[in-house]
Amino acid sequence: MKTGKLPQEQLRRLLERIAITDPQVLQGPAIGEDAALIRWNDRVLVAKTDPVTFATDRIGWYAVHVNANDVAACGARPRWFMATVLLPSSYTSQQVADLFQQITDACAALEVSLVGGHTEVTYGLERPMVVGCMLGEVELGREVHTGGARPGDALLLTKGIAIEGTALLAREAPGRLEEAGVAPEMLQRARGLLDSPGISVVKDALTSAKAQAEVHAMHDPTEGGLATALWELATAAQVGLQVDIRCIPVLEETAAVCRALKLDPLGLLASGALLIAVNPLSTPVVVQDLFQAGVPSAVIGNCLPASEGVKLITPSGAVPLPRFERDEVARWLEQSSAGGKIRI
Repeated sequence: MKTGKLPQEQLRRLLERIAITDPQVLQGPAIGEDAALIRWNDRVLVAKTDPVTFATDRIGWYAVHVNANDVAACGARPRWFMATVLLPSSYTSQQVADLFQQITDACAALEVSLVGGHTEVTYGLERPMVVGCMLGEVELGREVHTGGARPGDALLLTKGIAIEGTALLAREAPGRLEEAGVAPEMLQRARGLLDSPGISVVKDALTSAKAQAEVHAMHDPTEGGLATALWELATAAQVGLQVDIRCIPVLEETAAVCRALKLDPLGLLASGALLIAVNPLSTPVVVQDLFQAGVPSAVIGNCLPASEGVKLITPSGAVPLPRFERDEVARWLEQSSAGGKIRI
């Protein structure tokens, strides 16, 4: 099989076999829903697990933030983190210490408690892997579903694309990018995206959830980029979408990296941006609250009835939104002359 996410139809068939019989489970596994929601008295426990497999540089830091993002996108505050850390035999004691420091630093930055996990040196690994599990909580009735989007909703995107993919490539494959013509100062800026604006959307999500507005859905674009996140939102909510490519904020550093490596920014790892579906009458409130919190946002399109399909508006007219079988990082690795052996 190809690297990356399972094809959506295959995953759907697998998920359809799962029967949820516990009435406390408000949201089980589903296409586009990245966290489970479990009723706990007058609160909702939000549970999320996600691995980090592409990155090696600051992998512990990534693991905390990517899991926290999906919890926050449910309107919940991330509270408790666990990590399963799988290490190659080549790892040194200092590298292990650095990885744990990354995890504890990221938890401290988000005021999250590291409450447990598992570590081992694993046979056959060439690079470390961290599987995180983040738990959070939100008041019952305040939780947000990816599937909550409605026809007529405006679609907002915070910050821009693709922060994570750009920073990851700049940090892990700088030589290849320099060979492809990316200037050293641009590479330096691209590496810095990991911290500014950063891949966290916790502030974006919690600010939007607190806004005096009708926020119907939030979704964190990750593997497969913004395009995949849009398809997931449309599938979860059973709506159509219309997105204007000219309104999607693409970071200058992302554009440079994608031109150099012939990648499509719509399919590149996109943690750091948040998709928000909101009642159009509430859009100015959400945009203003985000702005006051220091988070830029842009209206990139709107939700339609499902019969309208998922469209990308281009200068030449409307076309179907592209689908990416795998993230552009994975595709580039397999097609590069390095044969996928770059440390990434």
